[in-house]
Amino acid sequence: MARRAYARRYARAVFQVALERQELDRWQSDLNKVVGLGKDDDLVALLENPKLRFSDKAGLLAERLGEINPFALNLVYLLVTRDKFNLVGEINEEYQRLLDSHHGIEPAVVVTAVPLDDETKSRLAKRLEAIVGKKVVVQHEIDPNVLGGVVARVGGKLLDGSTRSRLVALKEELREVRR
Repeated sequence: MARRAYARRYARAVFQVALERQELDRWQSDLNKVVGLGKDDDLVALLENPKLRFSDKAGLLAERLGEINPFALNLVYLLVTRDKFNLVGEINEEYQRLLDSHHGIEPAVVVTAVPLDDETKSRLAKRLEAIVGKKVVVQHEIDPNVLGGVVARVGGKLLDGSTRSRLVALKEELREVRR
């Protein structure tokens, strides 16, 4: 929980700076570069090594990141000095969420029992857009437990049109009738 709160705090600060400087896309690109570094286990081990001087870590980071916004580089230095470099992935995710919200885009997680073709995903996105009043980007997941139909999470709302939920509701209704 604390990890998520830290990541959210850093992402909000980064977003505010990017917004003020009108560099939203550049920050997104720079954060993606930093996340790429976080996937290098050897580099992360060096950055987390307390015996390695900060100046050596800073030189290594500057070399690996190349052309990057100086403020983004300072963020990386701050994360390294506070032993929070492992938060870069979560900071990037939260920044992306803030950026999408700023652009009026709402992510939607759609769960079905079977894979959906592109045309069906597009129609579903349009229906969800009509419900939430924003542009929707659909992330599709497959879960055979759904049995049929669709379960969608959009903007804090759960829209459950699955066969499983209908069967559960029918079961409850039949129990009530028997009483």
